[in-house]
Amino acid sequence: MCTTCGCGRPGDEPEAGDHGHDHGREGKRPGEHSHDDALHGIVRVEQALLAENDRHAAYVRGFFAGMGIRSFNLISAPGSGKTTLLERTLSALLARGRKCSVVEGDQQTDLDARRIATTGAPVRQIQTGKACHLDAHQIRHALEHLSPERGSLVFVENVGNLICPTEFDLGESERVVLLSVTEGTDKPAKYPLAFRTATSVVLCKTDLLPHVDFDVEESLRLIRGLNPGAHLFLLSARTGEGMEPWLRWVAGDGGGTPARP
Repeated sequence: MCTTCGCGRPGDEPEAGDHGHDHGREGKRPGEHSHDDALHGIVRVEQALLAENDRHAAYVRGFFAGMGIRSFNLISAPGSGKTTLLERTLSALLARGRKCSVVEGDQQTDLDARRIATTGAPVRQIQTGKACHLDAHQIRHALEHLSPERGSLVFVENVGNLICPTEFDLGESERVVLLSVTEGTDKPAKYPLAFRTATSVVLCKTDLLPHVDFDVEESLRLIRGLNPGAHLFLLSARTGEGMEPWLRWVAGDGGGTPARP
């Protein structure tokens, strides 16, 4: 977890009386700092943050289960095409009569939320400020405003980041990691936890393959090595190529290729 998680909130430092400093203990001069103790203090704070998040995630998961809602946490690096894919997905599903709503996460602006709103789907914006991820407490509050319908689909577009969002369970049914062909073949190797914890991986912007140096087979090999059970989708939201299997999977009607070797 990055050093800003608790993400700028009070509480990202050890509690009063537990500074991670070791004053006057055996083998240390008064006022001498222990880096090991400081690290342990940070670890304790991080563990407390994740435990609190997991408590809210359990509530959100129970809410979704009780309402028969299928939910999706979309995670990717900035510029991978999450919003475009979400726009096309919502437009297609709404046209087929599916009820959908969206939680939009960004550090600043409501630009993506305004794009999503043009599809007709209800959307709730969360501006995270310095925070590099959404957390389950924020999702819990967003759902109170959205009031999603029973049996509907809820999409969470997380902050663009392949590290911190991976650490935080949002109570989602499905975790979707996007990898754009413009990002580089080796992203799964560089960010293994994101791909290992995904229930599906979308290789997107495939219409750009003729123009970039991206090895599809090598990237799929890396993904399969990390997560043989994930569903894989190769698609272009811009051209629509490969979208139908993705839409069937999202709707719960099958689709996708298990990432088995």
